[in-house]
Amino acid sequence: MLVLVAAAAVCVLAGVLPAPDAAALGARTAPVLGFVVAITIVAELTRDAAVFDVVSQRLARWGRGRVVLLWLLVIALAVVSTVFLSLDTTAVIVTPVVVVLAQSIGVPPIPFALATVWLANTASLALPVSNLTNLLAARQIGDGPGAFLALSWAPTLVGVLVPVLILTLRHRATVFSTYATPPPRRPADPVLFWTATGVLLALMPALALLQEVWIPAALAAVALLAVFAVRRRRALRWKLVPWQAVALAAALFVLVETLHARGALDALTDSVIAGGSFGDLLRLAALGAVSSNAINNLPAYLVLEPVAGDPTALMALLIGVNLGPLITPWASLATLLWHHRITALGVEIRWSRFVLWGLVAAVPTVVLAVLALALAGG
Repeated sequence: MLVLVAAAAVCVLAGVLPAPDAAALGARTAPVLGFVVAITIVAELTRDAAVFDVVSQRLARWGRGRVVLLWLLVIALAVVSTVFLSLDTTAVIVTPVVVVLAQSIGVPPIPFALATVWLANTASLALPVSNLTNLLAARQIGDGPGAFLALSWAPTLVGVLVPVLILTLRHRATVFSTYATPPPRRPADPVLFWTATGVLLALMPALALLQEVWIPAALAAVALLAVFAVRRRRALRWKLVPWQAVALAAALFVLVETLHARGALDALTDSVIAGGSFGDLLRLAALGAVSSNAINNLPAYLVLEPVAGDPTALMALLIGVNLGPLITPWASLATLLWHHRITALGVEIRWSRFVLWGLVAAVPTVVLAVLALALAGG
């Protein structure tokens, strides 16, 4: 990562990326990165206030001892978290919650862990705030989240239903078992808990309705920082800011923009024909999915963005780079963050099995999502 950051700095300081292009890139990406910082602070402090812990305990009680009900509730939690708080929040915050929940009731945690990482990616198509790639594409797709949702709702449904169906069939012995309901637990600081819960409940509709999503996210982050400064100052640490993720994203923005400005990617993008037919949309989505699993979904999107000339083509590209990164560990940052969390909790999964089942899920999910986009858009 340090190499990428250094290379990006050289591109800007040495003028390899022309100053007007650098200024335009900064104006476009500053709100995006600001949102990433703010929403990460909100998610971390909400976690520290025990909101997710209490939610997981409530889910266990609402499941009434039947894993299939708990399974559906966990799916709903992962989807809501991804849609409104971004895929990285699901990977980092929700994953340990549901894994510990599964361990506490004596059921295998692997199905729950896979559900969080798959849905962190495949449910991240719904709203601009759900994924960094969406935020980059949102203004070109239309004004406000409504225009984005008009194109994304159908492929998002596919992105949720197909992976869940595959996981349910694969782990049906676990899903259709029973468990003993754990006793309820109360948060250590009710003031922090209810304040964080209120901030979160107020923030989610704002993220779905407003175009400048960094503003409500920043206000929520400031509100929580102020409350924690009074109630639990020790929780305020520099690690709340995702320095590495922001630095990596900024470096990738600069490097890919430099390649575009210097014409280094013209041969690649000129060879791709993006039309409006189902075949054209599927080719673009497939190229996005393959590129994401090869080099990571963020640079894949940045490289291919100029090819997508209209909102429907942009949504097809987002299908590829959001729903497709289920195969390789490096396809999305969320997957790497997820793996770090589950191994810290003593859950092991072989990458060979992860890749195999990721391939089984990614192919039909991307194809059917593009079909849903074509049908809903037609």
